[in-house]
Amino acid sequence: MIKTDMLIIGAGPTGLFTVFEAGLLKIKTHLIDALPKPGGQCYEIYPKKPIYDIPGFPEILAGDLVTNLMEQIKPFEPGFTLGERAETLKKQEDGSFIVTTNNGTKHHAPVVVIAGGLGSFEPRKPLIPNILDFEGKGVNYFIKNPEIYRNKRVVISGGGDSALDWAIFLANVASEVSLVHRRNEFRGALDSVEKASELAKVGKIKLFTEAEVTNLYGETDLKAILIKHNDVTKADSYIETDHFIPLFGLSPKLGPIGNWGLEIEKNAIKVNNAKDYQTNISGVFAIGDVNTYEGKLKLILSGFHEAAIMCQYAYQLINPGKRYIMKYTTVGGVEGFDGSKKEAKKEIVKSIL
Repeated sequence: MIKTDMLIIGAGPTGLFTVFEAGLLKIKTHLIDALPKPGGQCYEIYPKKPIYDIPGFPEILAGDLVTNLMEQIKPFEPGFTLGERAETLKKQEDGSFIVTTNNGTKHHAPVVVIAGGLGSFEPRKPLIPNILDFEGKGVNYFIKNPEIYRNKRVVISGGGDSALDWAIFLANVASEVSLVHRRNEFRGALDSVEKASELAKVGKIKLFTEAEVTNLYGETDLKAILIKHNDVTKADSYIETDHFIPLFGLSPKLGPIGNWGLEIEKNAIKVNNAKDYQTNISGVFAIGDVNTYEGKLKLILSGFHEAAIMCQYAYQLINPGKRYIMKYTTVGGVEGFDGSKKEAKKEIVKSIL
């Protein structure tokens, strides 16, 4: 039995930042995540994708954000149960909880925080009969390391931001990039559409609109694809390629958490955002993309804010009757549970009048 003060379900950016906010309050934390490493979507789906709305960082790669968060929470020495999925939640007579994973690992805590993002993700796969035969052998639904595609022939399918962004990025990495979309108009940002069109004009991207990939060829690894055009007067296009990347989005699922008796609305957990982000089960909180309330914005920034507010209220449940006086980190620094203290740098800004 793993015992902690606060059990966090989900080790994405919001879950990791929760460790920091809880640590400032001397709350011990432990995280559960089905992925083998911390980072959530930022690690698993787009580690090399730039993020632009993190305060203080005009631009930061998703993977680098995770690295920074891990460094930030080091003083608080959180525990991790990785590669295991939280399966059951059972409330005890004293109001605490036992959460058991699919591997049978039990965790005991007075407070549970669900920070599982949008839940577990499954890629939306195109209806190509033999696509399963080539998964991991030329067919991938995520791009984790763009270097895999250096000097390779790549075909991307999709009409949204991910398809456009990766086609633009790989145009300077792969030897050949083809972008296939079943419609003539793309759904992505206008700037990305314009960039892709310019790259197509100079031969850096081969554009196939009003078309879709219908067949894959190869004995063991992928060797070629067939593109069928909506215009019946156009002949099918047979293209030799090393990689086929269909980017049709992801289907989020709450998974076992959906069976915990929580109030669910449109695949998200309803919370009391007017106070503490608590769910309908006392002692269970939900923060980040996994929750919903009127005016909700699904941003990493929002998850960070919710984590800070939630921890203040969770402190009262973990330490009933004990008063906490908030101190700014610029004054108190950051102190870990071993007593070590990292003093914040103090700067005096002088105004010249």
